[in-house]
Amino acid sequence: MDLKEEIIKLKEELDVTLVAHFYQRDEVFELADITGDSLELAKKVMLTDSKYVVFCGVGFMGESVKVMSPDKTVLMPKIACCAMARMIDEGYFEQNLKKINDAGIPNENILPITYINSSAAVKAKVGQMGGMVCTSSNAYKIIEKGLESGKKIFFVPDRCLGQNFAKSLNLKSAIVGDGSDLKEADIICYNGFCSVHQQFSVDDIEFYRNKFPDILIAVHPECDPSVCDAADFVGSTSQLITYIKALPEDQKIAVGTEFNMVNRLRTKNTYILSSTKPECPTMNETTLQDVYNTLKSIKDNNISKENEIFVSQDTAKWAKVALERMFEV
Repeated sequence: MDLKEEIIKLKEELDVTLVAHFYQRDEVFELADITGDSLELAKKVMLTDSKYVVFCGVGFMGESVKVMSPDKTVLMPKIACCAMARMIDEGYFEQNLKKINDAGIPNENILPITYINSSAAVKAKVGQMGGMVCTSSNAYKIIEKGLESGKKIFFVPDRCLGQNFAKSLNLKSAIVGDGSDLKEADIICYNGFCSVHQQFSVDDIEFYRNKFPDILIAVHPECDPSVCDAADFVGSTSQLITYIKALPEDQKIAVGTEFNMVNRLRTKNTYILSSTKPECPTMNETTLQDVYNTLKSIKDNNISKENEIFVSQDTAKWAKVALERMFEV
């Protein structure tokens, strides 16, 4: 059986939209009706008429689609976890909030902002406290808007993103639990991180600069602040794509983000900024067989609850509030 041909046939037969994140393996990515970054995908899905959405990505992304399109049946061939998103849940959120309170900062002086890479339950907590969601492409303006409240920003879950945007705004940051003075900080960061983007180092940058003196370095803001400081360009996934595709063909560039995406950008003069393969293991869990099985389950009216995304009504309500506050900025 040719899985690609069977998937194409099922897509034509069914009332379904196949969606894939940039980090998916190539054979899955190329069959998708909609491709993009996490929030971008959720917004595009809202504009479709399909009853079913088969989403190839990680769990928090599927939840965002369900929150924003509650009437659609959202299925994931593999409900893979994002390691960063799993670093925080409602309990850890509350524990860290208490540590901030214990440092002399009451809740009324805290405005939480969560990166899109978080569960619907964490987004709901943020929404209940008057906070909002951000992405790596809009974090700058979301944090600026949040600071207008006169409150300290509690940024979850990615410490690197929080630190990097604090630097870009000439603000002070601190990380909960690392011994720094939280009261002195404008942005208080939860101690989470992306395991893929932690693989890039200043040593990697120096290696490429020594090898190719005219090379450019472009990285994602989930990288460590020291890496971002040493780079020529720092941007979100979509910003990296736009920046790199606009370069002259003969311009060499080393890119610090996920392997599969970088590999699709240009056919030459593009390098991975790492001595190891920076591949997101959970993003790569979804196979063509998984996609076929999910589509076939729709056709056979035999959808597994293990593949369907469910978000409780109350969680969806407050998570949507946090998302909508972002859209208003």
